[in-house]
Amino acid sequence: MRRVVFIFLIAAAACNQPQQPANNTITLQEYFAPKDSGVQTGGVKMVAIKTPVGNFNVWTKTIGNNPRIKVLLLHGGPAFTHEYMECFESFFPQQGFEMIEYDQLGSYYSDQPKDSSLWTTERFVEEVEQVRIALGLTKDNFYLLGNSWGGLLAMEYALKYQQNLKGLIICNMVASIPAYEKYNAVLRTQMRKSLVDSLQNYEAKGMFKDPTYQALVYSEYYTQHLCRLPEWPDPLLRALKHVNEEIYVMMQGPSEFKTGGRLLTWDRSKDLPKITVPTLTVGAHFDTMDPEYMKWMSTQVQQGNYLYCPNGSHLAMWDDQQHFYPGIIKFIKAVDDGTFRGEK
Repeated sequence: MRRVVFIFLIAAAACNQPQQPANNTITLQEYFAPKDSGVQTGGVKMVAIKTPVGNFNVWTKTIGNNPRIKVLLLHGGPAFTHEYMECFESFFPQQGFEMIEYDQLGSYYSDQPKDSSLWTTERFVEEVEQVRIALGLTKDNFYLLGNSWGGLLAMEYALKYQQNLKGLIICNMVASIPAYEKYNAVLRTQMRKSLVDSLQNYEAKGMFKDPTYQALVYSEYYTQHLCRLPEWPDPLLRALKHVNEEIYVMMQGPSEFKTGGRLLTWDRSKDLPKITVPTLTVGAHFDTMDPEYMKWMSTQVQQGNYLYCPNGSHLAMWDDQQHFYPGIIKFIKAVDDGTFRGEK
């Protein structure tokens, strides 16, 4: 039987990229080769993490083998799960990209310690670094992709450990929580006044868990700015079901409208020029994050490009797949073959 190969760059007519040399191909057998000779787990590996208050384990799942392109996915929240990012499985493997799904400490498939001192950006950065080392990711192949809180974490990681990165992808996350709050207020003014009055009434009483309040936020805000699909996909629903609300509220606050946790004053906008690795920022027209701010971020890093998703929201990975995945794939391939050029 003929060997089936993955070609890492699609035809020039399709993406205006030159064909990858033949020695940069990988066979199907090589891509799906077992990583060890023990019991096969479908790529799942519990990674041991050391923290100031003890040792724990975090859940990871690796799909494929590629010595040149390894993409670690950082989910949002904080304390959501990898589940809503399972859609990447429909796109990255067919490109031959090795991809790693990962539940951060405190999330559903990983250990969930109760010590509140663990829930800081600094501690999460050290966790990502330990995961990188455990999975053998290096500056020659390590791409870090974060969505929402995961994008914030990716920025923080790059600012401390970018010497270990090949490329950085920041999806649907601005570099400032105050800027996020400001844009969120803009979106809120676009809602009907009677709805805003109702929301304010519940929020003034701290009734963020009230079923009526939550139903209003879902129907009037989330379906417009979080995920615009008429029926939310099962992986997203599972992630929402499994969120660790204790950590989420502690760091983010009680709702999307009421940021009030430890991230309240987080702002790295002035530090973006310190990021030197090839970086892609991804914004979307209907996002909870200002897409123009995301575009601006791409001009502040030293090697930045911007990807705009005109039909997408905060989860453009789901509701604007036509623009989201081709743009990210093009970026990774360009960095891999050395043709990437930052735009100012």
